[in-house]
Amino acid sequence: MKKYILIVALFWFCMSKGQDNASFSIFDGTKAVAIIYDDKGTALDSLAAHLLAEDIERVTGTKPSVKPFSKQVGSDAILIGNINSAFIRSYVTDVVPQRFLNQKESFYQGVSVKDGHKNFIIAGTDARGTAFGVFNFSEKIGVNPWYWWADVPVKKQSALNIPSKPYFSNQPTVEYRGIFLNDEDWGLQPWAAKTFEKDPSDIGPKTYAKIFELLLRLKANAIWPAMHPSTKAFFYYPGNVEMAKLYNIVVGTSHAEPMLRNNVDEWKEGFGKFDYKSNKKRVADYWEQRVKEAKGLEASYTIGMRGVHDSGMEGVSGIEEASAVLANVIKDQRDMLQRNLGMPAAKVPQVFTVYKEVLQLYEHGIQLPEDITLVWTDDNYGYIRQLSNAKEQLRPGGAGVYYHISYWGRPHDYLWLCTTPPELIAEEMLKAYHTNANKIWIVNVGDIKPGEYDTQLFLDMAYDITPFLKEDYVQQHTADFYSSIFGNELGEGITAIKKRYYTLAYERKPEYMGWSQTEPTTKVTTTAYNPFAFGDEVHTRINDYTKLGASADSVYRIVPQEYKDAYFQLVQYPVKGAMFMNYKHLYRDLALKYNEDERLVAAAYKNMSLTAYDSIGKLTDEYNRVLANGKWNHMMSLAPRDLPVFNKPEITLANYDAKEVAGFKIEGCNGTPRALPTFYAGFNDTYFIDVFLKKEGIVKWKLHDLPKWILVSKKEGTLNSATNFLQERIEFKIDWKKYANSKSESEISVLKLGKKAYPVKINIARYPTENQPENSVYEKNGFAVAYAKNYIQKQGGNGFKWFKINNLGYSGELMQATPLNALPLDTLNVKTHPKLSYVFITETVTSTAELIVAVLPTHPLTNKHKVKIGVQWDDNPVQIVNFQTFDRSETWKQNVLSNLATASLAVNLTKKDNHTLTIYMIDQGVCLDFIYLKTKDVALPYTVLPETKQ
Repeated sequence: MKKYILIVALFWFCMSKGQDNASFSIFDGTKAVAIIYDDKGTALDSLAAHLLAEDIERVTGTKPSVKPFSKQVGSDAILIGNINSAFIRSYVTDVVPQRFLNQKESFYQGVSVKDGHKNFIIAGTDARGTAFGVFNFSEKIGVNPWYWWADVPVKKQSALNIPSKPYFSNQPTVEYRGIFLNDEDWGLQPWAAKTFEKDPSDIGPKTYAKIFELLLRLKANAIWPAMHPSTKAFFYYPGNVEMAKLYNIVVGTSHAEPMLRNNVDEWKEGFGKFDYKSNKKRVADYWEQRVKEAKGLEASYTIGMRGVHDSGMEGVSGIEEASAVLANVIKDQRDMLQRNLGMPAAKVPQVFTVYKEVLQLYEHGIQLPEDITLVWTDDNYGYIRQLSNAKEQLRPGGAGVYYHISYWGRPHDYLWLCTTPPELIAEEMLKAYHTNANKIWIVNVGDIKPGEYDTQLFLDMAYDITPFLKEDYVQQHTADFYSSIFGNELGEGITAIKKRYYTLAYERKPEYMGWSQTEPTTKVTTTAYNPFAFGDEVHTRINDYTKLGASADSVYRIVPQEYKDAYFQLVQYPVKGAMFMNYKHLYRDLALKYNEDERLVAAAYKNMSLTAYDSIGKLTDEYNRVLANGKWNHMMSLAPRDLPVFNKPEITLANYDAKEVAGFKIEGCNGTPRALPTFYAGFNDTYFIDVFLKKEGIVKWKLHDLPKWILVSKKEGTLNSATNFLQERIEFKIDWKKYANSKSESEISVLKLGKKAYPVKINIARYPTENQPENSVYEKNGFAVAYAKNYIQKQGGNGFKWFKINNLGYSGELMQATPLNALPLDTLNVKTHPKLSYVFITETVTSTAELIVAVLPTHPLTNKHKVKIGVQWDDNPVQIVNFQTFDRSETWKQNVLSNLATASLAVNLTKKDNHTLTIYMIDQGVCLDFIYLKTKDVALPYTVLPETKQ
């Protein structure tokens, strides 16, 4: 395997084996230049300089010397420090723009010549800016930010030369950007305690040093520390605080931890109730003690009060009393900040996280000081509940977002695999950006692993949103991420694998495949995928995962040996884990449902389900014990919280005394007459009949009286229990060229099964297709299906338009109402609004048809919005549909479990003809996915049907 060539696309950097006059040599093949940092700078300057030396050693095999600046440099060197320091100013020869000097967390990289020596300068506008410049350079020379956390190999180089062209970075888009370590009980904490940091057997300073280094390499600056009962409070270990100071990481706390306190560990039983009404002094003293301890630490203080853990405020009865107590709490907290930190409260970073019931208190009208940052939250499942309206956007404290890619709670956890689609993260966080929520972005990453890519994406958006404003940039970002690690050739295939991985999990996360819930915890049930209709949803999903798993395996086989650990973590484990979890539950489905048909093969599917369960265990054991020589032992749990979905499948099969040796089942047919679904001219549909043994024996089957224009996968066969050939699927389709001269609209074929013969009706239907509008959809077998992206007409105006989002939704592309910084349109004049139009061509006359509109299950953009559209069928009155759901309602639960929201409207089909559906924009942010017209009383599929257009 050839060595990968490092392709650098960032700004001006390049490498060459030979040095030219305009370049600067970092390493000439035998010797590396020294690294000199400002002796009057911060401790982070020194730390960054030493980490850079280690990075250069990783790349070249030679470690540069590192020393503080004395009186002169004396040789070619890398200089590190603040752009405003006397040391750096004396060496910079480029013109430094005033704009740059006024920026926070920005860096300059450039080459200068002084006293006959060349110097490569990395200088920041502040300490973090300098560190970002250092790690930006490290990434350019081949040290990936995930080199340690995902074992990404460093790209070796025989020489390092850089050109002299200067680079000045922009200021980060979001001021505070970071992660929340949460629900660490099953990964990060046991790994730290048992593998990485056995003293103090917890997440301590050694672990946090690695986390903080990762944050700086990702150009992030904030942490909400781990806080579950399994972990001691961040302040319990003094080394944690010192490490945050060393790395210049801003420490905050979650929505449940006011004033930097970890209540679950630090609020002791002897303190009494965590109640500000009845125990005010004890609570206030508890908070003030932490403020005193935190003096000198760069911190962001969570303001307000909830319960001891993730629950509502204690000791209050009703929203009125809670609001009054909360106002008093905030006043007292600000007084203690001002009193102990020696500065006005307005100068102390504070956040008010509008989470769960706190949103109701905020909406009730609590008077929140304007300098406090509003932190909006998603609904724990990736959909932001609300953002700042125009008035709130004027608040000096600004706003931010707390977002989840991992969650514990109702209706179901997703703590195992990271499956939040990159496009969903981008869609939601772009809404935050467009509504000026750019003060603080925090993402709940759970255990960090296996959320590596989603974490990178979120923090990259927070650092620089600009490229993400381009259509389809997320897909490019994903490709760049994997190509930068595995090379362009492999990266392309890996990107396709991960895209399909996210798509399948978006339809149903692996953790939700038990169709169970938690809080309260319910038992596993069969899934909503139908194996007997819609092309067999169960086997379709199984086959999709089989192909995905095979693709992952094929790449794993050709990945160079030194990249296999990184590939296993970033690709193989999540893909194969999701595959086996789907196998486990879908094979269980087939075992139970085939058993109801008395199919002998049910027992085989039971065994396949149990095998899939064992495979998850083996895969996870490889992660923990084999990967990177056991480096990640105890990091990966195959059953976080031991919820029923992770259990060994329980499959009890009934013993039937079958009357017949064999049986058959026709797709979508639940009785007589026995008929395949109707075939429609111009559509290449395939339908099936299953033939199967009910008891041991040998049975031959054969199809008779088939017209020449009917194509079948097989005309005859033999079922034999002795050879374990227990069932067979016969697929039917039409050769329309051969059918062209036929006038038949119905044929009877005969299925002979053993000694019995069964007539099977085959119906043909045709539509007049000439002069029909492009993208028209046709009713077929009781359904017409239109994807939102395939409209026949789109109309915008006055800056409002329907914008296409690719690679998201069941249909694969969404139509979003924009712009995202506008007020909703007037529902009284809906016919003048931007619209999308669709044509439905029907064959049924009925007064009981149902129109089903499916959208992304988003929430109102602001409290001035709803989630409304206008829907008009033909020339009937426009109906206003609102998809808004409310906290923890049953509708909301089902929406987030399926990543889908639907609304149904009654439609009267008075004729067999063309009908026009028009959807009008009202609220911005609504994302249309697909539309069903259902003309028969049949159950809907779980997944989306193919679009019924020619």
